[in-house]
Amino acid sequence: MAVGIRIEFHDVGKRYDERVVFRGVSGEVGPGEILTLTGPNGSGKSTLLTMLCGLVRPTRGQIRHLDSGGSEVVRAEWRRHLGVVAPSMSVYEELTALENLRFFARVRALENVEDRCRECLDQVGLEPARTTTVRGFSTGMVQRLKIAQAMLHQPAVLFLDEPGSNLDPSGQDWLAGWVRAAADDNRTVVLATNDRSEMEWGSHSVALAG
Repeated sequence: MAVGIRIEFHDVGKRYDERVVFRGVSGEVGPGEILTLTGPNGSGKSTLLTMLCGLVRPTRGQIRHLDSGGSEVVRAEWRRHLGVVAPSMSVYEELTALENLRFFARVRALENVEDRCRECLDQVGLEPARTTTVRGFSTGMVQRLKIAQAMLHQPAVLFLDEPGSNLDPSGQDWLAGWVRAAADDNRTVVLATNDRSEMEWGSHSVALAG
């Protein structure tokens, strides 16, 4: 079971110069739960997700990352707890799927790299294509590789920005099962989406007006 991490946010807002992205947003999500962030394009779903990740500071309001004892997770430790899947993530097209994961595993100084990389590729259905150069992958296969990369270090929290993009119907079915399994394993899941079926996965939701 993953280490339990709880995220609480209160009266959060973000603006860039004179443009207000959103304001007064509050919510929470804990281990074994899925929080969905919804709203029209431009409403700030991705911005809120990156704020909850700790990568962008809010203009106002408070965001807290709490361990199972209710203590604030120190910033130096926070990074090892989170896994991110987002459109901005990149993989190396000139490398194979396995070589990509080996590289990212070593960046994180993980032990038993080979076994863990093969395990992650198997989980996302890419084990048969492990020696294929990513340049030859479909967009759906690249998305699965990004998910495998996010899971390498077995994070306690998953931040997923439009994770079903580029997946065909069978891939979307697999994704639904994977997200639910992640929550069942005590992980905290935050999902930004406009997909109606993905919205149904959430145990909590925050709707941004745009």
